[in-house]
Amino acid sequence: MEKSDRSRQNTKNTEKKTPTLRKTSEKGLGRGLKALLGDVPALTALSGEQADNAAPNTNQNPEKTEKTEKTGISANTSTQISDQIVAIEKIEPNPWQPRRHFAPDELNELADSITNHGIIQPLLVRPHPDKSDHYQLIAGERRWRAAQLAQRHDVPVVIRDTNEQQAAEMALIENIQRQDLNIIEEAEGYQRLMAEFDYKQEDLAQVVGKSRSHLSNTMRLLTLPDKIKDMLAGSELSMGQVRPLIGHQDALALANMIKTRGLNARQAEQLVKKGITKPQTSQQEDADLKAMEKQIAEQLGMTVKLAFDHKTLSGRVMISCRSLDQFDAIIGKLTDKKL
Repeated sequence: MEKSDRSRQNTKNTEKKTPTLRKTSEKGLGRGLKALLGDVPALTALSGEQADNAAPNTNQNPEKTEKTEKTGISANTSTQISDQIVAIEKIEPNPWQPRRHFAPDELNELADSITNHGIIQPLLVRPHPDKSDHYQLIAGERRWRAAQLAQRHDVPVVIRDTNEQQAAEMALIENIQRQDLNIIEEAEGYQRLMAEFDYKQEDLAQVVGKSRSHLSNTMRLLTLPDKIKDMLAGSELSMGQVRPLIGHQDALALANMIKTRGLNARQAEQLVKKGITKPQTSQQEDADLKAMEKQIAEQLGMTVKLAFDHKTLSGRVMISCRSLDQFDAIIGKLTDKKL
């Protein structure tokens, strides 16, 4: 009995010491995501080097609830083939990777960590659909890239037998839960899944654990001009700041004003409601232009028209020629030469 009591006590102590990963409520996951990840608790997102090289939770039963990356994706989703050490050149990046930008300084930091401590959390891969004895990443591309910088020849992997759709879903969910994507990458990820696998917004929202309105608002950002999308991707402007610009004919000009003035989301909305007011040309300015037109016309002996755009701060001088001689005369006055 004493041994049995001690055994139970040791088990309790072990359970208290574990979690590198913290449990969160399942409330925000949605039925589709829970089905995809299996019947396991959701995990909070860890960012940067800590998330990429965190130790796995060893207290879970690997046959039932093994999680990969920090997604909470369980072996229930697809068939787990094995855990292996694989040559790094046999692994190819995920064609469904929604993330486009990998910060070089962060990769270098992670490479240093891998050099010192190794790769603690395995990469998640699947057998390559077209190449035998090769693999395709599902999750862990930062570690894969950093391992190459650290001149590692092989990496630990968890191999899953997944189809194309499961691989795409896992890649997007993993990045969203770890908050690794900028808002444009996230929107493009949703758009691609909907286009390739005929998802409805409502169904995809359940799969990724987001509200339908979040998906709708996020994907509408893709209708903005490319320069504004670049500002969003580079964190120069936020989603709240640019949302009022969607569908606006002066969106880019307004975005530049919001950025230059450092307006918050509410101020940006007020600016858009006002719109870009074109400065009214005063009667004095009109009179000045007319006087200048008359003066130049008298000097040239030709019809002259002046125009000035207060929005772009640019102008034009238009001189009408009725003959080659007049044209020659203009060139002569401008260059002291004749044709």
